[in-house]
Amino acid sequence: MTENPLLERAKRFISALRHCQVLGITVHQASEEGITLVLPYSPMIVGDPQTGVIHGGALTSLMDTACGMATLCVLPEFEVCPTLDLRIDYMHPAEPHKPVYGFAQCYRVTTDVIFTRGFAYQDDPQQPVAHTVGTFMRMGKRLKGAQGLGSTVTGEQA
Repeated sequence: MTENPLLERAKRFISALRHCQVLGITVHQASEEGITLVLPYSPMIVGDPQTGVIHGGALTSLMDTACGMATLCVLPEFEVCPTLDLRIDYMHPAEPHKPVYGFAQCYRVTTDVIFTRGFAYQDDPQQPVAHTVGTFMRMGKRLKGAQGLGSTVTGEQA
């Protein structure tokens, strides 16, 4: 038996996401309190070649994925939960040649919507690169079989 089933489930889920494979995003930590992903620095994600600053789109992908995956930390079983809304407030550019960590947590779960918040940081979580809030639609058990991560269609309502 694994020591941290949430971490194992998150690693399995992220390995199926093509954009995470391309960007090199991995799971750093997962618990009931939230999830932390890592976006490694690479020339592929540079937005300004003169300064080496990471493109905002790469950070958006990191935080959308972190917020979406935070649902794994609060739901008893896997559910498909697409993004309804995502807001990112950039505080300052990420420093070149350093990884960016994206932490997210769910702060409210309803029958239909999950509310998340998080932040991106590099060396110090107290000095965030960006703050994020997002909402995710609960699609329920009827779509659990997506990506081979759940059971087959059961006909149960969410």
